[in-house]
Amino acid sequence: MKKILVIQTAFLGDVILATALVEELRLSFSSANIDMLVCRGNEALLIGNPQIDKVLVFDKQDGKMGSLLNLISQIRSSKYSVVINVHRFGSSGLLCGLSGAKTRIGFDKNPFSFLFTKRVKHIIGDGTHEVERNHELIVELTRDGLAKPKLYPSDRDFQDVQAHKANAYICIAPASIWFTKQFPKQKWIELIKIRGGAGYLIGSEADSALCSEICDEASNPNYKNLAGKLTLLQTAALMRDAAMNYVNDSAPMHIASAMNAPVTAVYCSTIPEYGFGPLSENSTIVQTNNKLDCRPCGIHGHKSCPKGHFDCVKTINIDQLL
Repeated sequence: MKKILVIQTAFLGDVILATALVEELRLSFSSANIDMLVCRGNEALLIGNPQIDKVLVFDKQDGKMGSLLNLISQIRSSKYSVVINVHRFGSSGLLCGLSGAKTRIGFDKNPFSFLFTKRVKHIIGDGTHEVERNHELIVELTRDGLAKPKLYPSDRDFQDVQAHKANAYICIAPASIWFTKQFPKQKWIELIKIRGGAGYLIGSEADSALCSEICDEASNPNYKNLAGKLTLLQTAALMRDAAMNYVNDSAPMHIASAMNAPVTAVYCSTIPEYGFGPLSENSTIVQTNNKLDCRPCGIHGHKSCPKGHFDCVKTINIDQLL
């Protein structure tokens, strides 16, 4: 029986997209032992995932070096036959390269890729989706197919949000850790005022203040702030049945993809051609129709507009979201 480890220690959305690899590996190796390694905090996404046998956690915030050394020891003692590193940064490269696995696969951009037995090119900007880029890591191991990312909220998760589903609703995830990837507060308020109906503002506890401001200033009592009040999988369960989910180019977009939930994704400074777009059957991308020589200004976004004008957002009309 194969023992396989998938490593993705990047952001929340990256972990969600990497679940497509787990789905594909399980279809190809039904009896294999498949584990996944993620950063602390992201393991909550994988609770109850029937395709994963064990979740390993890398604590980057509290004692990173000690956690790294412990993981290397744990991974080597587990005697994996295949280790697949989806992350492109050094620590994950070490974990893969020193795993002791016979087959060690990762992207050539990783600084420790010389320790891999197979290196795959990672090219951003040609329109190839990240799920497809990740799939190139395992294309020689698996069947001829391409699975999609998937999350598995429990029955309890769905029960916990059922009370919020009494009437038709939308979800809005207004925040992003990057300023230039975040549709501004006033734009979300305008959307609520024009669209009307009922809805929920979702996000982490850190997003709660922003969501409260939007609810208060929109002056629509049918919109409630649920940011920080739901787990990640409860949020996924809520998004699945929404009439529409309005999101930035950020993690909630990938949650929608993993639940095949309807989604409208607003792209500000980044572009869909980077390959991180929505995968839901009912998905729409909204972006400026103006040709801006400064867009995109980076793959991850910035804390402020490098040009100071933020025209990539100012030139998006709410009608585009409707």
